[in-house]
Order: sequence, then structure tokens, then C-alpha cells
Amino acid sequence: MEKRNVYEKPVTLKNILKFAVPTIAMTVFMSFYTMVDGLFVSNLIGTDALSAINLTAPLIQLVTAISTMLATGGSAVIMKKMGEKRYEEAKEDFTFLILVNAVTGIVMCAAGYLAIDHIFAGMHLSVAVERYCVEYLSRYLVFTVPILLMNNFTLYMIASEKANLSLVCSVAGGVLNMVLDYVLIAGLGLGIGGAAIATGLGYSVTAVAGLFVFSRKKSLLHFRKPVFRVKVVANAAANGCSEMATALVTGIITMMFNWTMLHYVGEDGVAAVTIIMYVLMFASSLYTGYSYGVAPMLSYYYGEKNCEKQKKLVAVSMRVIAEISFVTVVASFLLTKPLVSVFARPDNPVYDLAVTGNRTCTMALLFIGFNIFTSGMFTALSNGVVSAILAFSRSFVFMLITMIVLPLLLGVNGIWLATPAAELMALALTVFMFLRYRKRYGY
Repeated sequence: MEKRNVYEKPVTLKNILKFAVPTIAMTVFMSFYTMVDGLFVSNLIGTDALSAINLTAPLIQLVTAISTMLATGGSAVIMKKMGEKRYEEAKEDFTFLILVNAVTGIVMCAAGYLAIDHIFAGMHLSVAVERYCVEYLSRYLVFTVPILLMNNFTLYMIASEKANLSLVCSVAGGVLNMVLDYVLIAGLGLGIGGAAIATGLGYSVTAVAGLFVFSRKKSLLHFRKPVFRVKVVANAAANGCSEMATALVTGIITMMFNWTMLHYVGEDGVAAVTIIMYVLMFASSLYTGYSYGVAPMLSYYYGEKNCEKQKKLVAVSMRVIAEISFVTVVASFLLTKPLVSVFARPDNPVYDLAVTGNRTCTMALLFIGFNIFTSGMFTALSNGVVSAILAFSRSFVFMLITMIVLPLLLGVNGIWLATPAAELMALALTVFMFLRYRKRYGY
């Protein structure tokens, strides 16, 4: 088991970054080519189409939620077993969970097509925007299974010490997506449906690569005859429920943002929200990538009962998160106008809305990193309940409160302040949970 040596190395910043930097680069790049989709759509089709992408986001988040739950929860369960030296059982569970993902994807795809004609009917959208929504979602659903497999293989590559390969797959998928965006939208005139196809094919790169990689017995994790264990699925779901909750309520909150903006500003406001969400997603991907990178280490040390390494890893991580937070806040504030101008011209009413909104929402980046990392840490430590409480409170409860109260008091400015206020409230709960469970886990 020579491949396990990476978990036996000393916990230093250098060794942590060797593990985490590829995953940070991977998640940043994935968020980047999601932004590129918006760039092509807004410039080649128009801001109505950009609004449609945001309006379909809650449904797409449902796919992401299920795959994220199975991926993060499953990775925690499997790497804990690896730390306990139960190697063969971990590989059986790994194969079984991949099959569960495939079946789940087929069911979700079928359900999506059955409901697609009724989803947007009650939103009182313009004919053009509603048509864009249906066209985009109908093409996206084709790739449900590859998207679920992509999310899972990404984390399992990281856990199997193949973070660099995961990064290569993400870069390759992103480049393919960008090229196809131009070819399908500008070259072949497929419109917003072409953007969905480009995204799906880009995601499929990691899914296809994963099937080959994990078929090889040289990999730390690899396919073998699966064993049906209901408890494994239950544990994966329990451990990953916080990440699922985050993805689900992100979709719900996105819907609330859209409805509130439609009420106060109209469809231009939805386009402005889309641009700001791209910026926040890009910055948040730094924290998500780091958390994904160190999660297998935390799970392994927890299974190994190595409190010393756990404590050092968490301490270094908090310092890294603080430094990233400072840099992202400064960069987002200084680069607001150039970032917004990529999606909307200065003479477009969307531009001024997005500039004002981004400068206000930027303050949330001071708190997001700590909230994301701590929730992911509890998932890695197999405490899905605490992780779920943190994630659900942050992404739904606090956002719901601020989204209802602040717009009533401050109008459109209240919408922009909702995210920073919710993240600050979440930070207070994060600190409380972090300190409460410190002795139990020895971090």
C-alpha cells in the first residue's frame, strides 16, 4: 500500500498545499468556465438568455445537491475505512456508491423531462425568457448521469492521490466547454441550447476519465465487485446531507433572489444577480477547493485516531482561509467594474445594478471561507448532523431572514446586503460549533 504514504507525511503547510492546490485550481477553473457560459450567452444571445440561465439554476442545483451529497458523504465514509485499514471493504463500497449515482441520475433525468413543461408556467416570465429556460434545461438534463459521476470522480481522484489528474480533467473539460460554446452558439447557431450542450460535454470529460482510471487496480481506490450495503448509502447520505442542503437551499435562495428582483427591478435585476453570483461563486470556489483537498486527510486521520495531525491540519487551514479571505475581498472590490463590464456594457441598465450589488456583496467574502471550511470539516469527521446544521442555517435560515427583512427596510440595497448579513450570522454559529466540539475531535 505504498500509495498511502501521503497520509503519513508530516502535516506542514507545504504538504497540505501539495494536496490542496490542485483541488483549488480545479474548483476555480470549474467556476470559471461556468462564468464563461454566461459570458458567451450574454454577449452572443443577450441578457434575457443570461436571466434564463439563472432562472433554471434552482433545478440544476437539485442535480448538484444529490451528487454532492453522495460524493462528499461517500468520500468521508470510504476514507475513514481506509484509515482503519479496511481496504477491501472500502473498495466494495466505492463501486457500490458509483452504481447508486448512475441509477439516481437516470431517475432524475426522467423526472425532469416529465415536469419541464410545467416548471416555468407560473413565474409570469416574458415569452422569450420562458422559451430560453425550457430550451436550456431540456438540453442540460441529457447529461444528468455524467454530471453526477463527474462530481463523484472528482473527489475520489483527490482521495486516491490523483488531484493533479482531477485538475487536468477539469481544465480539459473547461477548454472543451469554451470552444464548444463558441462553435455551437456562434458557429452553428444553436443558441442557449448550444450553451447547455457545451457545459454537459465539458463535465463529461471527468466522468469518462474516471471510468478508465478507477478500472485500474493500481489506483488506491478502484472498481471491484460491489456489495449491496444499505448502511453505506445511509451513512453517505447522512455525512453528505450538509453539502446537499447547501446546494438545495442555494437553489431556493436563488429563486428568492430572482422573485425579489423581478418585483423591485424586473428582468434586468435578474441578470444583475446572475453576474454577482458568478463573482461570488468564483471566489467561494477557492474555499470549496481547499476544503475538498484537505477533507480526505481529515477523514483518514480521524479513522487513524491521530489527534495531533488533525489539530495541526485544522490550525494551518484556518490561517490559509483567513489569508484567502483578505485577498478575495480586496480583489473583488477593486475589479468590480472590469468584471461586470465583461457581461454587460456600461450603457446597459444591468451594468449599474451589478456594480452596486457586487461592491456590497463583496463583504460576504470575509466570512464565507470559514463557514464553508468548518461545515466541510465536520463532514470529513463523519458528523453530518453538525455539518448539516451549519450549512442549512447559513444557506437557508439566515438567508431567508435577511432576504425577507432587509429588502422591506432598504429596498434594492437590502437585497445586496442580505448575503453579507447572512454570512456574518452564520459565522457566529460556526464559531460556537467549532469551540463546542473541539475537545471531542481534538482539533
